[in-house]
Amino acid sequence: MSGAMSEGGYVCVPYLQNNDFVTLRDNFKKSDFIDDMYFVTATFSEDGHAYFPSHSNTYLLARFKNRSQIMSEVEKCNPSTPTFVFTKNDELFERLTNDNLNLISIYYLEHVDSASDLSDLSFIVAKRNRVRRAELGNLKLSTTQTQKFTFPYEGNLIVLEVTSDNKHQADNKYCEKTRKEVQRKGIGMTSLLNLSVIERLK
Repeated sequence: MSGAMSEGGYVCVPYLQNNDFVTLRDNFKKSDFIDDMYFVTATFSEDGHAYFPSHSNTYLLARFKNRSQIMSEVEKCNPSTPTFVFTKNDELFERLTNDNLNLISIYYLEHVDSASDLSDLSFIVAKRNRVRRAELGNLKLSTTQTQKFTFPYEGNLIVLEVTSDNKHQADNKYCEKTRKEVQRKGIGMTSLLNLSVIERLK
């Protein structure tokens, strides 16, 4: 498990114009453990709303290499609105492309019965040419607020990176088609959150 703790992933920090946030953003910009950074808008699914009622509509999204460094930076901010940290456990596939990241779509699996479920899932997602990377991972929240509900699928996340020059709505529909195709294989894949890239910051 110790290998997984230092894995890369994404951090999603509520975009607030306060001193703590500005300091964090500036540290991320200078940091060598942050690869990419974006200003994004968030659309939570109905399930996402239920689990995370106190969320923001805009976030700073950063792809990181080292989770422990990220957590110590984020916790200095004392966020009352949850900051989401997605840590990669496994990569289903990655496609080399210079196309712009347009959308990150995050799902959870209610249960994965077997390795064949994962290979079916990988195969379906890999056929989708706009998906440049698909990762399995887990979720950790950083917040000073007490959460009413514990999110029960925090260890079963799937993160899809979608590249295109389309409107975000079109890519949302594209991901929804992908999800339905996975569901038809009998794999329960539920939408949690879509992050639409507005601007690249680093």
